[in-house]
Amino acid sequence: MSSLKLHNAMWPGLVGKEPGTDHPPISLEHMLELTAAAEVDGRKYDGIDYFLFHPHTDPDASDTELRKIADQIAAKNLKVGSLVAPIWPGTVGGCAFGTDEDRKKFILAVEKACRIAKIFNEHGVREYGVIRIDTAGGVEEWSKDPVGNTKKIAETFREAGKIAADSNERLAAEGEICWGGMHSWEIMIQTLEAVGMPETVGFQADLAHTYLYLLGYNAPESALLKPGYSDAEFWAAYGKMTDALRPWTIDFHVAQNDGSVHGTGSHDKTGRHCQADDPNGKLDIAKCAGYWLKDYEARGIRHICWDGCMFPNDVLETPKTWETILKTMIEVEKAV
Repeated sequence: MSSLKLHNAMWPGLVGKEPGTDHPPISLEHMLELTAAAEVDGRKYDGIDYFLFHPHTDPDASDTELRKIADQIAAKNLKVGSLVAPIWPGTVGGCAFGTDEDRKKFILAVEKACRIAKIFNEHGVREYGVIRIDTAGGVEEWSKDPVGNTKKIAETFREAGKIAADSNERLAAEGEICWGGMHSWEIMIQTLEAVGMPETVGFQADLAHTYLYLLGYNAPESALLKPGYSDAEFWAAYGKMTDALRPWTIDFHVAQNDGSVHGTGSHDKTGRHCQADDPNGKLDIAKCAGYWLKDYEARGIRHICWDGCMFPNDVLETPKTWETILKTMIEVEKAV
């Protein structure tokens, strides 16, 4: 069995949630309670991965306030792993290939994340993990000038990488088809190579998002599978993609995907997660995870995290949901 720690994500309680609606944000306290309560055959979650934005966290919170949050998490016998920097417009940041002002905001978001990471590290609640980023800009906008925009992304990521390195942190760019410059497995590699800081700026693989890389949404020229593919074709394609991206992979999300996407234009597709036991799920989660996690220790990976966003609150607030996910995580742990 592996020595991987099993984490639950806190951001499903925030992503797509709106105050005053029938799907309001779920508090950090409640997300922690649900996580700490889950248990499968004596195994529990070891920790959480954490989005550094309101209402869970004020990215400008004082050192004292942040230590109180660390105490709150530690009191549930949980660790903090990877932190999600608030790099999007409407949080702290801006597009990594946007205006000079946008890019300054992106860097500021990473600075704030590194500050919070330092406080959590010094507290002791955090001993491993990375800081997660993406380009915070759409594919259509990126496509107007692929060469120029990739150059801007590389410059922004490099500056952010220097800040991270000075804080003994690493940045992991989550590959997802909705982010410009990251929307196919080939373009993701080109972007990482353009950054050229493999020791500091790497890749965060999410099983749901990377499955859509195979199908070539938003980048048909990079598709490795066609509709109606066979099992043998799937694993050949999966091997090709993971072999290419694995050397860059420094953070990992367990997830499920049913292959469906939102969006109708040529560049506006975005994927969705589905529940771990969804009968329409396309992935053998444990087997697929094994492709990404081969030699994981050599890349500094010490934990894995579940990621599942945009579920109704009644699903997220049902204890069985988190037990099913934990059971799936244990299967991954055993398979690695």
